[in-house]
Amino acid sequence: MAGEFSVITESIVHVKVSSNATSFLSERKVPKDCKIVELKSKLELQTGCSSAHMKLEIYDKHDKLVCRLDDDDALFGSYPVDNDMRLHVTDPSKKLGEFEDVSKVEKFEISQDEYNKRTDSVRAFKQRMKLGRFAEQQPEEVQKQEEARRLKEEKEKALASAMNVGDRCEITVAGNPKRRGTIMYVGETEFKEGVWVGVKYDEPHGKNDGCVQGKRYFECPPKYGGFVKVESVEVGDFPEEGFSDGDLDEF
Repeated sequence: MAGEFSVITESIVHVKVSSNATSFLSERKVPKDCKIVELKSKLELQTGCSSAHMKLEIYDKHDKLVCRLDDDDALFGSYPVDNDMRLHVTDPSKKLGEFEDVSKVEKFEISQDEYNKRTDSVRAFKQRMKLGRFAEQQPEEVQKQEEARRLKEEKEKALASAMNVGDRCEITVAGNPKRRGTIMYVGETEFKEGVWVGVKYDEPHGKNDGCVQGKRYFECPPKYGGFVKVESVEVGDFPEEGFSDGDLDEF
């Protein structure tokens, strides 16, 4: 008949899902013919909130409350819902960040000796297949590598022998501005092989306070300490002066 018309709307609504248990948003497609009680059951898996205690609210694009979905037998589409609205889930038994605190997660740990005994590890696979550092090398190549390593160690020790705690120094690392400071430590470390020089910088451009990975090598204020290789250090009568910011290749 003339003058008759019908309104056709989408059968599925795209909403953003938030909850009082997490700080992040997720997305979900919700059929309009889905009952609220069924929706709660699905949201339980998505948010971790209990469907038995769950309360639902719809917010518009401007984050204003539109309505509460408080009738479990009602259809989702019976409420004024639209795409890109936010469906907020509240569970009184949960608190914000409860599922984000990784310190509460039991971690799997294994000793180095136990790991070495395993035959199903990545290391064991590389050893069997002779890959990476486990690849077979010619005796001449192995000898060259060992000689190069020995010469490097000797050079580092020779340079380090001329450095003393309390010496003024200037640090030069490629691609970074020079920095000055005072030597606070010279020697081997637990965080990496080789000889390292611990420096207290004149300016707060360091990486630490003399402590790395729980091991303290010297004392200084936070951000004033750093460790660099001996070849990056020049000892001399360097007066204090300011420098521009930049990141050094250091620990």
